[in-house]
Amino acid sequence: MSRVGKQPVAIPSGVTVTVGADEVAVKGGKGELKAKTSSEVTIEVKDGKVWVRPASKSTRARTMWGTLRNQINNMVEGVSKGFTVRMEIQGVGFRAGADKNFLSIALGFSHEIKYAIPAGIEIKCEKPTSIAISGFDKKLVGQVAAEIRALRKPEPYKGKGVRYENEYVRQKEGKKK
Repeated sequence: MSRVGKQPVAIPSGVTVTVGADEVAVKGGKGELKAKTSSEVTIEVKDGKVWVRPASKSTRARTMWGTLRNQINNMVEGVSKGFTVRMEIQGVGFRAGADKNFLSIALGFSHEIKYAIPAGIEIKCEKPTSIAISGFDKKLVGQVAAEIRALRKPEPYKGKGVRYENEYVRQKEGKKK
């Protein structure tokens, strides 16, 4: 039994959930998201809640049960509140600046990196060493954050690089004389 799948997804005011033949559409104040559904699960909207149930007792149906419930929950939360991932840059001379379409990052290379900001994502730089990535699609926000982190991952000797705000980088001991 899926403990996650048993719980319904509450629909806040201002959010509409539409269940089609093979997709679920969620529309809210921040935007609209769609997700493909599986034939192994049944989805119904009742009394301001979304219920996801397995159609059979197969292993695949039980795995899709909790997965789809969480996807719908993330979609509902995204179009109502939105998601934000905060990152920090550590290193001498490392800095970032954002305009409307590009994020310019200096990470110790011979050139400045220009990262094109995808549609539906908003990037703000409160300080030159901190980046806030926000949007209503959790998957896209996480993907953009991972791509920015991959430009210069934190290295284990001095900790220089781009990291998530609460990420712990284990420091290694340097060479001994």
